[in-house]
Amino acid sequence: MKQARATMDRSAGATNIGAWLRRHAVFSPERAALVFENDGPLSYERLERWACGLAHRLSEDHGVARGGRIAYLGFNTPGEIALLFACARLGAVLVPLNWRLAPRELAEILADCAPGLLFHDTHHREVAEKICAELDGCTPSPVEGGPETGDGPLDKEPRGRLGDPVLIVYTSGATGLPKGVVLSQRALLVNALNSLDMHDMRPGDKVLAALPLFHVGGLNIQLTPALFAGATVHLHAKFDAAAVLGAIARIRPDLMVLVPATMQALMAQPGWEAADLSSLRMLTTGSTVVPLDLIAAYEARGVSVVQVYGSTETCPIAAYQRPGEGRTNPRATGRAALLSQLRLCDEGGAQIVKPGCDGEIEVMGDHVMDGYWNTPEADGDAFHEGWLRTGDVGHFDEGGNLVFQGRRSHLIISGSENIYPAEIERALCAIDGVGEAAVTGLADEKWGEVPAAAVVRADPHLSERQIRRALDDTLARFKHPRQILFVDALPRNAMGKVVLAAVRDMLANAAR
Repeated sequence: MKQARATMDRSAGATNIGAWLRRHAVFSPERAALVFENDGPLSYERLERWACGLAHRLSEDHGVARGGRIAYLGFNTPGEIALLFACARLGAVLVPLNWRLAPRELAEILADCAPGLLFHDTHHREVAEKICAELDGCTPSPVEGGPETGDGPLDKEPRGRLGDPVLIVYTSGATGLPKGVVLSQRALLVNALNSLDMHDMRPGDKVLAALPLFHVGGLNIQLTPALFAGATVHLHAKFDAAAVLGAIARIRPDLMVLVPATMQALMAQPGWEAADLSSLRMLTTGSTVVPLDLIAAYEARGVSVVQVYGSTETCPIAAYQRPGEGRTNPRATGRAALLSQLRLCDEGGAQIVKPGCDGEIEVMGDHVMDGYWNTPEADGDAFHEGWLRTGDVGHFDEGGNLVFQGRRSHLIISGSENIYPAEIERALCAIDGVGEAAVTGLADEKWGEVPAAAVVRADPHLSERQIRRALDDTLARFKHPRQILFVDALPRNAMGKVVLAAVRDMLANAAR
């Protein structure tokens, strides 16, 4: 394994991922690396100079060394990207923060990872200063300047190595307090190679990036791989459906990542029907169960929708579809990534389950996290014989494609039957007139738990009776939701994932 890693490291031509910018700055200095909203293009040569200058300042002015942490709080900016590569040069670690969290939640995360600096954009200056005033050893610093500030001196001897941690990304905390996922520079490299294989990414590509970079989906499915490939990233500060639809018409992107909620937001725009989407070679989606009618709507417009499977702990690319498979096999999430391995194990992890049988998804590869920050006990639960235990349940279909069933922690045990909410959600979303659906378990005196559903109607005249009649043809009766609650919208977090705890509260309150 060590020899294989060394070979890969040499073939990547780098001691750290900062070399990505350096190589492109030499070979294609004027090629645009980043275009931020309405700003002019930022070339690879200028982005390289910016990252070098930041690395010098972090080291000389603030004493940031290998293993040191710095955090960033703010919307997507080119400065955040420059910070990431500056950290890579130093062997330091960037902690991107979810700007939608409350100040107390942010303070808890910062107290856990103890960064010396908290960089922020102008919108989050007051919050950053308030938090730092309550923490020892953390100094707020605006993300200012750019490639023209300072001479951007090259490190005489870059300290960062591919084995060094470069990101700590905190999970959403859906099953408890957020945990910091530690990702190495090597993980970002291997993830980039997986992405290039998935997207057939090339230097001439234009990538439209509008999802938040505090999540590995927004940061690593296409953005960092694009900078590895020498492509151009068109970056938005945050997702705005009208702005994204306008950008598709204006810049004609080749690639884009959206989650189902943002795909639906685009479709709700007045200009959707007339929009020219023909430049999109591929639209990548995932993060949750993707409704089949949503895939069909984009495929009908000539856009090849491909699904990706992964998690924060896998950087995230672990499995993916190929173009066309979103149309021919929309229930699957593809096969193992180029540099990833997948297997399905029984609940105790003792044996691999047979094809067609559900099991816990386990992942192995150099894109997998090093572990959780400051939580060694969680590492023991997360790994089994070198395999990452994802906590997700799925099965392989006849073609060897992974079919995601849902989180093991979301499993509903009704009587002696195991019920996966994702299966019911797919069945609900396939019904004409259903826009979205979320399913969770509610306590029941007789069965222990029963499934219940919150449904957003696309057709306001759709009735509960019509839904139940449609489910008779697709689901066993014990899987039918005991309760169906019509709601205007599903509660979601910053990445568009449904917050099941909030759904459960809504359903429980309605049942009283």
